[in-house]
Amino acid sequence: MFGYNKPVRTLKFDNKKIGLTPKELNVLKPLGTPQKIQDFVTAIPQNFEPDGDTCMSVREVLTKRRAHCIEGALVAALAFWVHGKPPLLMDVKASDEDDDHVVALFRENGCWGAISKGNHAYTRYRDPVYRTLRELAMSYFHEYYNPAGKKTLRSYSRPLDLSCYGPDVWMTGEGAWEI
Repeated sequence: MFGYNKPVRTLKFDNKKIGLTPKELNVLKPLGTPQKIQDFVTAIPQNFEPDGDTCMSVREVLTKRRAHCIEGALVAALAFWVHGKPPLLMDVKASDEDDDHVVALFRENGCWGAISKGNHAYTRYRDPVYRTLRELAMSYFHEYYNPAGKKTLRSYSRPLDLSCYGPDVWMTGEGAWEI
C-alpha cells in the first residue's frame, strides 16, 4: 500500500512549516496520551464513502468529521507528532478478498502499540506491550476476517515515517492518496 518505505528518521514537528490553523492545533494539543488519541479517533463518525473511495487528509477529516481506517491513522499520527513522537503508520495487509488495515504506531518503554479506526472494536487500539512489529501485527490475526468468516491477514509493512512527506500530502492538502 505504501510503496517505498523510507527509513524512520523523524523530523521535528514545526507548525510554521506545516501550516495547521490555530483551530486544528487546538483540537490536537489536548491529545497527549495514546488513550486520548484513540478516544478522539473512535469518536469521529465512520466514513462509509458514500460518494466513492476517499483518502482524506487530516484537515479534511477534521472539517468533514468522518474517517475510515487510514484517515483515522493519519489523524492519530499527526497527534503523536504534535506531542513529540514520530508520526508512524503500519499497513496490516490482507488477501485480495479483504481490505488492508492501517494503524498509527507508537512506542512506550521499548514496546509497540497502535491506534486505529476500525469498523469493529477488535481491530482498534493495541496496548504498548508488543516487543516487535511482528508481534503487534499478529495480534490482529485472529480478529481479521472478511464477511464470509475467512481469516485474511497476510503480512505487514515496515513503519512509514510521515514526517518524510510534505504537509500537503497528508495533513493540509486535498486527499492523501500519495500515502
